[in-house]
Amino acid sequence: MPRIRTLLTALTLSILTLGATGAPQALASHGQVTYFEGSTDLLNASTRPHAIAQLKTLGVKALRVELYWDEVAPNPTSATRPSFEATNPASYHWGPYAELLAEAQRLKWQVLLTVTSPVPRWATSNHKAPYITRPDPRDFQEFMTAVAREFGSQVSLYAIWNEPNHPAFLLPQFNSNGTSASGRIYRGLYQAGYAGLQAAGISHPKVLFGETAPTGSDKVNARREGLLHDVAPLAFMREALCLSTKYKKSGSCGELQMTGYSHHAYTLPAGPSYVPPEADDVTIGALSRLSRALDLAANAHAIPARLPIYLTEFGVQSKPNRYLGVPVAQQAEFDAISEHIAWSNPRVAAFSQYLLKDDPLGGAPGASANGGTIGFQTGLEYLNGTPKPLYFGFPVPLVVSKQGHGFSLWGLVRPATGATRATVLVELKGAKHYRTLKTVTTNSLGYWGFSSSTQGAHWRVRWTSPSGVKYEGPPIGAS
Repeated sequence: MPRIRTLLTALTLSILTLGATGAPQALASHGQVTYFEGSTDLLNASTRPHAIAQLKTLGVKALRVELYWDEVAPNPTSATRPSFEATNPASYHWGPYAELLAEAQRLKWQVLLTVTSPVPRWATSNHKAPYITRPDPRDFQEFMTAVAREFGSQVSLYAIWNEPNHPAFLLPQFNSNGTSASGRIYRGLYQAGYAGLQAAGISHPKVLFGETAPTGSDKVNARREGLLHDVAPLAFMREALCLSTKYKKSGSCGELQMTGYSHHAYTLPAGPSYVPPEADDVTIGALSRLSRALDLAANAHAIPARLPIYLTEFGVQSKPNRYLGVPVAQQAEFDAISEHIAWSNPRVAAFSQYLLKDDPLGGAPGASANGGTIGFQTGLEYLNGTPKPLYFGFPVPLVVSKQGHGFSLWGLVRPATGATRATVLVELKGAKHYRTLKTVTTNSLGYWGFSSSTQGAHWRVRWTSPSGVKYEGPPIGAS
């Protein structure tokens, strides 16, 4: 989601067993990459070493990095395009981006690089702040060529533009008559960015399309509501792919090539199972809408068939966010449930966690579209560095679901590098202490699952790494 800026706006092992029953559950047919976005903690040279050490302990193996065009371009505040060789990486000031990607390569971590706004003033149509209005596709194509020439060997996957259906990142979102406009603008930018990667010598670039925000409108009443609103993600997708509301494609638009569709499936305090009433919105509880829309678009020959879904930005807001925050104990539960939803969907290729440390508190949702800031409290830590329950839950997420007269349990040992054994503990109703429910063996990716008839009040997971690091997740209730 938006960076914070005024312009712009997820142990010793005991052996006592208490009646775990049933064979291990069948696990989903795939694993999924989990991208972690540390934002300024990773890009700041003074905080990077500590943040990297934390992420290694947490089991992180992949990063999402947002590359802001204006931060590296020459003379970004000039209204006149400077004279420079735009496809030459030596013309840019890569700074902390180069340092971070080099460190990720040293650690053998995958990198998803999202190239996005704000853009240089000279690359906009109106030369006005916040420098996100109709970016010039030709300039963007040349910039993407330079990006690929600089970082090609260090990037596993590219994505073009962060939340292009949000007015904090691309303008205009709507035309003066209230109809959507950003989808067609984005299509041109995507095609230019893809061509730029090919010009750098990547014949078949691995690129994600979309990076859409989860909610919005299909149309607005410009006179009553104004134009600074998000376009609903599925409406935006249809426009960008030249599709009608019935997913019929315009003959003037060819099929776009892409590796996957990326989406930010944030949910509301109601929880991960929340399904928004607006049919073109997609939260984590409404992923089937996106799957169906992609299938319809493929049937119309607008995109490749069976395109995978990459959930490239996600987090659960916690207190002290007074607009969208849930209690911190519930944040850990909701985050694990969301990851399980994504993992259970064979269409999903990636999940993500947005922020290691909370942002400073900002304004109400939507403030970023009007030049304010919106702080995200999706971090594993508070702003002062104090860990939340999610900090301990993230390496060993646990979901307990009611199943008939018993429970279904699912979890992951994220720092594991192969099959391992972990201990699942249960606190019986009325008890004051935890007892071992079962010692589980994970699969090679660290996942495990089983059913139990034991009537517990809370559950948690303990695991000790081969090097002796001890992990214990927070108490988890049944959902």
